[in-house]
Amino acid sequence: MAIIDIEAPLHEAHRDNHTHRDVNGGWLRPAVFGAMDGLVSNLALMTGVAGGAVGQHTIVLTGLAGLAAGAFSMAAGEYTSVASQRELVEAELDVERRELRKHPQDEEAELAALYEGRGVEPELAREVARQLSKDPEQALEIHAREELGIDPGDLPSPIVAAVSSFGSFALGALLPVLPYLLGATALWPAVLLALFGLFACGAVVARVTARSWWYSGLRQLALGGAAAGVTYALGILIGTAVG
Repeated sequence: MAIIDIEAPLHEAHRDNHTHRDVNGGWLRPAVFGAMDGLVSNLALMTGVAGGAVGQHTIVLTGLAGLAAGAFSMAAGEYTSVASQRELVEAELDVERRELRKHPQDEEAELAALYEGRGVEPELAREVARQLSKDPEQALEIHAREELGIDPGDLPSPIVAAVSSFGSFALGALLPVLPYLLGATALWPAVLLALFGLFACGAVVARVTARSWWYSGLRQLALGGAAAGVTYALGILIGTAVG
């Protein structure tokens, strides 16, 4: 049976290579998905209107209106969602803070029992809980992590969430409109630029997944292209019916 030498120095290759990607995505995931949402929704909106055989001015106006409406909607929704979640978390933290102040021994015993449940010897678990409970703020942080699964010092900001959602959506939604603003008179340059943007967004998403960049890019290209194709066909049908 092989014996692991716990006193052996950390292997250099292991130390250098034993790192993990940010599985939560950090800022990258919401930013990319916000841009992707703007791209798909505005491209589909513009192609749907274009399918109704309307003029260039109407398509551009539709794209800009879709950009503004979608960006403000995303920002408002994200702000409300994150603010509500933060308020709920802060209320639960107040409950835990009161319990630590009124029943410190019970909370310490609860923490010791939690460590025991994870395999720590009872005596050691009680000693660890006792030492960690000396500082009320540290005790609050540990109880919040263990019981609520949150970090009190790292709560999301509603303003940051709203601004980032607004910016990423607006950036994505701008791509289909950009060729028209630069002088294009046909739909195909807008579609090509938007499809390229979809592929690029999908490829970037691969940074937080186990998929290859080309697979992720092609998948998003196919989904966004399908949405645009369906709305274009609907635009033709509706334009013919009401024309």
